[in-house]
Amino acid sequence: MKNEIILVGGGGHCHSVIDVIQKEGKYSIAGIIDLKENIGKKIMGYPVIGEDSDLPSISQQYKNFHISLGFIKDPMKRIQLFRLLENYNVEFPIIVSPTAYVSKHALIGKATIIMHFAQINANSIIGENCIVNSKALIEHDTNIGNNCHVSTGAIINGHVKIGSESFVGSGAIVVNGVHVPQKSFVKSATLYK
Repeated sequence: MKNEIILVGGGGHCHSVIDVIQKEGKYSIAGIIDLKENIGKKIMGYPVIGEDSDLPSISQQYKNFHISLGFIKDPMKRIQLFRLLENYNVEFPIIVSPTAYVSKHALIGKATIIMHFAQINANSIIGENCIVNSKALIEHDTNIGNNCHVSTGAIINGHVKIGSESFVGSGAIVVNGVHVPQKSFVKSATLYK
């Protein structure tokens, strides 16, 4: 029987997380934590079983959790949820889409998700509670801090260091050897309004 997992956050990013978890096939989604008004509803067939205030009791019933709340401008809510759940000694599995490539020489931190068709090359380090989104490329010898989001199609070249709590937008390219400071916001390559 698959291990059960609870997702925390029921918005758009959660939809993509569900898809990756289903494709990976290692975990069975037992429920989703979302807004109070959504309790009893379903998201992609999975029940919303509680809100943030229910996490103490739910963490006694389940051991595996994943923060499925997205991050574009501000990672603080993801960080707060991660720290709160750490206090309850839950486990944060690394989730990797089977369509992604992760070098056996790369290190991935707990609570991180590697989405469809992402590529993580040799000697790269990805921190905890990160999102490496669909088709992102993390080249060799790159270090990405904790609580970062590398968005869809972004290219992070070799020997790059990205500080914690940073966001790299869709299609952005970070050139070889660059150091991106902590809490940076790297804009998407193209913006249409």
